[in-house]
Amino acid sequence: MTNTEEHTTVAIVGGGVAGLALGNFLLRSGIGCVILEKHSREHVEHRQRAGSLDAQGVRVLREWGLDEVVEGSTSHESSDAGMPLLIDGGTRWWKMDLDDDDADGAFCPQQVLVRNLIRVFLRDGGDLRFEAEDVALEDIGTESPRVRYRDASDTAKVLGCDVVAGADGYHGVSRTAVPADVLTCDTHEFGYAWLTVLTEVPADPPAVLAVHSRGFAARITRGPRASRVYLQCPLTDTAGDWPDERVWTELGTRFGEPVAVRGPITSKQVVPLRGVVFSPMRYGRLYLLGDAAHLISPMSAEGMSLALHDAEVLARAVVQQIDKDDPSLLDHYSETCLDHTWARQTAAVRMTETMHDSGDASYEGEFRKRIARENLESMVEPVR
Repeated sequence: MTNTEEHTTVAIVGGGVAGLALGNFLLRSGIGCVILEKHSREHVEHRQRAGSLDAQGVRVLREWGLDEVVEGSTSHESSDAGMPLLIDGGTRWWKMDLDDDDADGAFCPQQVLVRNLIRVFLRDGGDLRFEAEDVALEDIGTESPRVRYRDASDTAKVLGCDVVAGADGYHGVSRTAVPADVLTCDTHEFGYAWLTVLTEVPADPPAVLAVHSRGFAARITRGPRASRVYLQCPLTDTAGDWPDERVWTELGTRFGEPVAVRGPITSKQVVPLRGVVFSPMRYGRLYLLGDAAHLISPMSAEGMSLALHDAEVLARAVVQQIDKDDPSLLDHYSETCLDHTWARQTAAVRMTETMHDSGDASYEGEFRKRIARENLESMVEPVR
């Protein structure tokens, strides 16, 4: 049985950073919206994901009165504040740049940011519906799009709206609603992967990166009692190739000294490094944002910041349409976001190749390693 069709101004598909940020922005602007999330609240609030916000991401949240969602996060106010770079075991420091856009960014585990955005959205009267299954988008090329889904009680629902925001990630259904002959996918494969390892050991300092002849390595905080380890590895590796002892030993080798404090490892995954951009980010009344529209190399730590950028651009466009009957920002949403996305992809490719090619030459060769080392040396303080 299908209930009578409901209506809202913006139907948001996906309750991750992009969808929740958009929902909070719209709620603060007095614009009706409903967020549909296929997972349970417990699942969404506890799934472990990377977490770093650049200065622009932090400013966006503050400008919308959402300072509280990043309270308690670890600030990386300057490049030498708690983020050493180990090159072949020796400690180096990033060059100071007063104009650096990351000057007041923050380490904020994604599950913490999501949890805080959910809390604030619900506290302020937002409509967030968990366990929304079988989501399907209809009539997105018309002025009256609809979203069909089944709620937690297995009741069929229909949500009419003026705008659909597709924020349900790379594997979500929103992007599949765009005709294949309209959507373009541009992809860059780096040719190597990261073994990502979640450990029940805090990171102190909050972030350490390492370049070594055996490959890139890093350890990043994931809250007061957890950290994630990253080890560059071949695409052919599997998690089974990396028993716990090998993880800790290899991390120590690439860091230049044994890891002093070890602890339980709760998950391992091999993640190929790549960049992906889908274009256009708009089709009819459907607007794609976050991972539904692009993936960026995790080396850049820009995923959440890109999601916030998309959410703010779309929120301001909807506000202008509603308040001023001016569709110009909505009409240019895709171009605006793609310009920003490609700029960040460019920086991400440079950083990823510099950090990885300057270590293990078996991937790209000695020539590329020497070039990458020169690039890296231009980014760090000289040896004293």
